[in-house]
Amino acid sequence: MASFIEALEAKEGIIIGAAASARSIAEAERELGLSFADEYREYLSKFGIAAINAHEFTGITKSARTNVVQVTIAQRARHLEIPKNLYVVEETDVEEVVIWQGGDGRVFYSSPNQPPAFLCSSLRDYISHMS
Repeated sequence: MASFIEALEAKEGIIIGAAASARSIAEAERELGLSFADEYREYLSKFGIAAINAHEFTGITKSARTNVVQVTIAQRARHLEIPKNLYVVEETDVEEVVIWQGGDGRVFYSSPNQPPAFLCSSLRDYISHMS
């Protein structure tokens, strides 16, 4: 089965950023007070950030709109019911749905005033359902 990186690379129209350093990844984890899932850390190390069609994944970037630290902090302020071990991997721009991941790799979604709900076991599984 393909890894998250391989699944991303197989998608048409992928746009990627610059690889994030181990130091910047560790700093992001420290700022958020959590550990990223292995597949997300690998993604950051390879791409820094990526977009596929209408899906923009958070990452290590100067853009506040897609920076995992800034987006997660902003979403935590809006969604007090979100556990502190989750970080934002995508703001969908559809009915304010947010996609989160935990350090164990599981992926969740949330909508306003609702606790996060389990979506799938990994980001690889999440993007396998994208068109």
